[in-house]
Amino acid sequence: MNEQQRHPWQPGSYTGIGSWPGTDPAEAVRTVLGELPLLPHLPELPGRGAGADMIGRTGALLVELPVEVQPSGWRVTQRAGRDLVRARSFLSWDLDALEEQAAEYTGPLKIQVAGPWTMAASVELRGGEKMLADPGAVADLCESLVEGLLAHLADVRARVPGADLLVQVDEPSLPAVLTGSVPTASGYGRLRAVDRVVVEERLRALFTAIGDAGGHPVAHCCAPRVPVDLLRRSGARALSLDATHLTRESDEPLGVAVESGVGLLLGVVPAVDRRLSPPVDTVEPVRELWHRIGFDPEQATRDVVITPVCGLAGASPGHARAALDLCREAARVLREEPRARQ
Repeated sequence: MNEQQRHPWQPGSYTGIGSWPGTDPAEAVRTVLGELPLLPHLPELPGRGAGADMIGRTGALLVELPVEVQPSGWRVTQRAGRDLVRARSFLSWDLDALEEQAAEYTGPLKIQVAGPWTMAASVELRGGEKMLADPGAVADLCESLVEGLLAHLADVRARVPGADLLVQVDEPSLPAVLTGSVPTASGYGRLRAVDRVVVEERLRALFTAIGDAGGHPVAHCCAPRVPVDLLRRSGARALSLDATHLTRESDEPLGVAVESGVGLLLGVVPAVDRRLSPPVDTVEPVRELWHRIGFDPEQATRDVVITPVCGLAGASPGHARAALDLCREAARVLREEPRARQ
């Protein structure tokens, strides 16, 4: 594989995580396409309410596994109701906006979906306990998610034929699943940790299905203690991480991942309203990381995409735009001055 083929994005790319402030999908898609010309993404607008949130949005993709909203959150139900209809409508409107604004677009395009372990840690069974507590239910969830996601990929590809699809699998709950930190329904206990072999098998099945469908699987986790080795072994072709949570303990597994061809989407720009640092300071954690793991600094411009640390739904519209502007400038600094400060 030559360097031009190593990743689907261009050197010096930058992008968003997924969520965006506001409630108008057409405006959000126009903004993202304008601000992120090298690597746009399908924006998610959780500000619209239940069904537009990460869990409800992915619930809209599940096949023969309907969910509904309860006071405690999303729960499996016997038949589709108004909550699921609303979630599917939100997704349909977003895809209509994408098709209208990007039908002629050619290049990499990122879409996002909640991963199986985050879904299992968030969605309740009909009895009230999390799906994570029932291995059989988790197996059903994983199969349903694969089937629904493949249909979603086909739909997006039909609407934007020139898109080279990156599929970001959001797994913020993965570290908690592995360490037995997911709370029980009562909140007084914790669910047992899931065996790492089982976690890896389920993720590999999903990532393989994405790859077989012509997509590029990207694993996103903005929590501390990301299991980098597990995600690499599962078949993720890129890792989307909050660089501010990375410690030196992550250097070796990240080095192995990069050496094996895994790309990095590194979050360095604040996702909520606060004063932003100059681009040269913002990108310094990336340059320092590259220096520590011992690769040619020039390689960082090809393997790294600059992002906010998390989704921008909690930011004001002004900060969200400023954050993407800073991502662009930080990517430029990394491209022109890849070496860490001495």
